Amino acid sequence: MFMHNKRLQYTVRVSEPNPALGSLLLEQFGGPDGELAAAMRYFTQGLAEDDPGRKDMLLDIATEELSHLEVIGSIVSMLNKGAKSALSEASLEEADLYMSLNAGGNSHTQSILYGGGPSLTNSSGVPWTAAYIDSRGDPTCDLRSNIAAESRAKIIYERLINITDDPGIKDALGFLMTREVSHQKSFEKALYSIRDNFPPGKLPGLAPYANLYVNASQGEGDAVGPWNEGEQWEKLDDVAGNLPLDGGDGQASVSLGDQEMQDYAAMVGRLASDPGASPTTGADLGGGPGAGKLSDEDMGGASDMAEAKSMARAQSPA
Repeated sequence: MFMHNKRLQYTVRVSEPNPALGSLLLEQFGGPDGELAAAMRYFTQGLAEDDPGRKDMLLDIATEELSHLEVIGSIVSMLNKGAKSALSEASLEEADLYMSLNAGGNSHTQSILYGGGPSLTNSSGVPWTAAYIDSRGDPTCDLRSNIAAESRAKIIYERLINITDDPGIKDALGFLMTREVSHQKSFEKALYSIRDNFPPGKLPGLAPYANLYVNASQGEGDAVGPWNEGEQWEKLDDVAGNLPLDGGDGQASVSLGDQEMQDYAAMVGRLASDPGASPTTGADLGGGPGAGKLSDEDMGGASDMAEAKSMARAQSPA
C-alpha cells in the first residue's frame, strides 16, 4: 500500500519561471534515465524478487524514486508557473508571449498542450515508454543494469546542473544526483553479496572462448591494455587465418527433407540470375549527367542506347 506525504523529500526553491529550462529538466521526469523509469524498473524487479533482502532494497529504492519524480516534477511546475498564468489570462502581448514560450526545448508544447504541468516526456517531447525498462529477471543481470542506470542518471543531473544558475534548482538537483550515487552503492553491494555472480546466469562459458580477445579492428590506432593483454587473455591477431574458430568449414547448413529439397531446388532455379545478361533498365533509359557509366555504354553500345532513349521519348505523351 502506498501513502503520500505532502512534504517533498527535498525542498524545491525556484528563483524565477523559465519554461525552456523546465523542458530540459523533463529529461529526468519522463526520459529513459529519469525517475519514473527508475521507479518502474526497480518496482517490477522487486515484485518478482525471491530473495527477501534484495526484494526489500528494490522496493525501498523504487518508492524513493517516486519521491524524486515528485521533486523534479515540482521544479518543472514551478518553472512553468509564469507561462501557465500568462497564457490563461492573456496578460502579455502576443509577441512577448510567443517569445517566452519558444526560448528553447519543447517549452511551447509544455505550455500550450499541458498547461505548464510536467508531462511524461523527455526533453524533446517524446512520450515515456515501458521500453525503457530493461529488466531480465536474473538478479546478477538486473543489478548490473541498475548500476549502469544510476551512473547514467548521475551524468544527466550533472549536465542539468551546469546549464542553470538558479541556486535553489542547483541545490535540489545536487541532492537528486547524490542519491543516484547512494543507490549505485546499494546495488553494487547487493550484486557482490551473490557468490559466483559472474558470468550472469547458470551456464558456464565455453572454455576455448572465455579468455579469447579478437583483434577485429586493425591498423593505425591499435592499442593494448588490461582489456586485451596479460595472462588473462589469448589475443587473436590473425583473425581471417583462424576462421572459423570452431574448426568447422565456416558455412551454414541445414538438413532438409525430400520434398523440402525439391521445393528449394525449384525455387533457386526459378529465381536464378543470368550473369551473361546485360538488359537495358530504367536507369539506362533515364540516365543523365551524374549517372555514371551505363550498362550498354560499358559494352560499347552507346548508339543502341541513344536509339532506345529516342524511342522512349517518341512514345511518351506530349
